[in-house]
Amino acid sequence: MTNPVQAPGLTLTGAALRFAGKEVFGGLDLTLAAGRWTCLLGPSGVGKSSLLRQLAGLVPDGGDMTGRVAAEDGAPPEGRIAYMAQQDLLLPWATVLENVLIGPRLRGGAPSGPDRDRARTILEEVGLAEESAALPATLSGGMRQRAALARTLFENRPIVLMDEPFSALDAITRRRLQSLAVRLLQGRTVLLVTHDPMEALRVGDVILTLTGSPARLGEPLHPPGRAPRDEGEDALWPLHADLLERLQAGGGLAA
Repeated sequence: MTNPVQAPGLTLTGAALRFAGKEVFGGLDLTLAAGRWTCLLGPSGVGKSSLLRQLAGLVPDGGDMTGRVAAEDGAPPEGRIAYMAQQDLLLPWATVLENVLIGPRLRGGAPSGPDRDRARTILEEVGLAEESAALPATLSGGMRQRAALARTLFENRPIVLMDEPFSALDAITRRRLQSLAVRLLQGRTVLLVTHDPMEALRVGDVILTLTGSPARLGEPLHPPGRAPRDEGEDALWPLHADLLERLQAGGGLAA
């Protein structure tokens, strides 16, 4: 579907965020393991999305943020990162296929024939081949998120940053898209920001919590087995309780 990529680890060092004169966090170091899924949990307002946006090279939503982002292979991270937001952000006047192909247009070019062929292959992979000519308004919420995932996959980046991309979906659609993302992003370096401990346990190789004021990263948690895991696995429930305890102790519940 997409060409194999070499996925490096990614680091953010000395990160600090001040908002309205208050220190949200400071002196924070974050490492994303190469080719693995890292999940980040924490209460609202603790700075998770700001961390994600800084890693993506985007301007934070607000506040003053500093820190240094680097890929562990020494090459610049610019141009090797794909970002998937919580909202699908599909262009309403463009078809599903045109939305998947928006990257080349934004970079000042036009999609080539091979680009279109690859986009159609990705749409088939995510189950949207028959909707390639449809406008976003005609799609369900789950279909729109699959289109957004297809757009992310089309970019074929080794590093993928995802900001609660499935949180607005019903439980069954969310579970299906979690499993789909794990399969299609295998081998990439992924950071998923989520409020859902069980989502993190289903898909994550490494789970981190960001809690407190100023916020600090907790010790990493490593779920057993391969993702996507089944919620009914006995080994996950003690970890689920551990995550809830960490979030409560840090001043917030995942909700």
